[in-house]
Amino acid sequence: MSRSQEFLHGCRDILPLIVGAIPFGIIFGTLAVGAGLSAWQTMGMSLLVFAGSAQFIAVTLITGGVGALVVLLTTFVVNLRHALYSAAMQPFVRHLPSRWRVPLAFWLTDEAFAVIQHRYARDDASPHKHWFFLGAALTMYLSWQLATLAGVAFGQAVPDVARWGLDFAMIATFIGIAVPMMRTRPQVASALVAGAVALLTWELPYKLGLIAAALAGIVVGVGLEQLAERRVRQEAH
Repeated sequence: MSRSQEFLHGCRDILPLIVGAIPFGIIFGTLAVGAGLSAWQTMGMSLLVFAGSAQFIAVTLITGGVGALVVLLTTFVVNLRHALYSAAMQPFVRHLPSRWRVPLAFWLTDEAFAVIQHRYARDDASPHKHWFFLGAALTMYLSWQLATLAGVAFGQAVPDVARWGLDFAMIATFIGIAVPMMRTRPQVASALVAGAVALLTWELPYKLGLIAAALAGIVVGVGLEQLAERRVRQEAH
């Protein structure tokens, strides 16, 4: 396929996931303004941070009067999953110049990764798959900005938008992203353990339960994968 075809296919393939992200962005804009952030600060966070879960957590912590160090540390840990996404994409984009790799790394989100890794998994010789990456990621980025802007405007006119339950759309989107990617026992076990820990630590302050769940899931997943690799080596000998 040509560059333009790859780009347009990327824009098209991410649209179903954007449907779930739009309500999430609207709620973020509403909550951020309600927490005391100005419209410019709210839009600036979406433009420069561009990480929905981290942005929500940051706003929640700021509202609770938490210090900047705790906000930075918490959002850093929550976003560590992006390092795994980058590692998975590295073999496919390492040949690209920095002018490509830097913006693509910034625009890499959960939704974009879910769509892009399927494209790279297809066994074809297209040299323009990074244009698919660009189309999907850029479409997601622009949609998030528009959703945040709508939340800023809508939230000032209509109070308590967050209580409408629109955030369920994002939860459903994440389930749709995660479940098809769970193909091995370590992956399933990691998800189950993380979910259980998240429920058990729900009432911890500063969203520490989310951090605990993520770390528990990582430890279990990595541990089980190492055991599986060790068994394979033993059987080979």
